[in-house]
Amino acid sequence: MSADKVAEKGMIRVQQVRSAIGSTRKQREVLRTLGLRKLNGVVERIDSPATRGAVKKIEHLVRIIDDVGADAGGES
Repeated sequence: MSADKVAEKGMIRVQQVRSAIGSTRKQREVLRTLGLRKLNGVVERIDSPATRGAVKKIEHLVRIIDDVGADAGGES
């Protein structure tokens, strides 16, 4: 994917906040797919429906820190 397309879509930062111990195999696979390996690990991913769907599947294990590249809300 080119840098222009990445800039258009934006990025999200996802942090693992709970352990995968006791979670199902599929939930652990989703963590690995996102690139999260350790507790408090942070990854930056392209903001797409697929990424949002993966995060939704394990929302009790992760949190979205911020939307990278999003407007600051009117600050100049």
